[in-house]
Amino acid sequence: MAVVTLEEAKQYLRVDSGDEDDFISGLLETGERMCRDVARLEAEELEEHLPMARVGILYVAAYLYEHRELADHRDLVQTLRSLLFGIRREVF
Repeated sequence: MAVVTLEEAKQYLRVDSGDEDDFISGLLETGERMCRDVARLEAEELEEHLPMARVGILYVAAYLYEHRELADHRDLVQTLRSLLFGIRREVF
């Protein structure tokens, strides 16, 4: 199950046309993967925290959409860690 649909993402990004559907779909996949990695959760576990997962995925998609040429990935990951801190699994 997709945590965020393409239509939800397009509405969030304020994109009306279908010209960038493939690009936005890729951003959603990247966002979900990054959220799983940062939170240290499997896909099923991430879906248990749907509200936070949706915020994180939409944040990643919007950041990469708006900064597609000059994205600061370090800043992106640090902000994502802050957003997902409450659901992040501790690993020692």
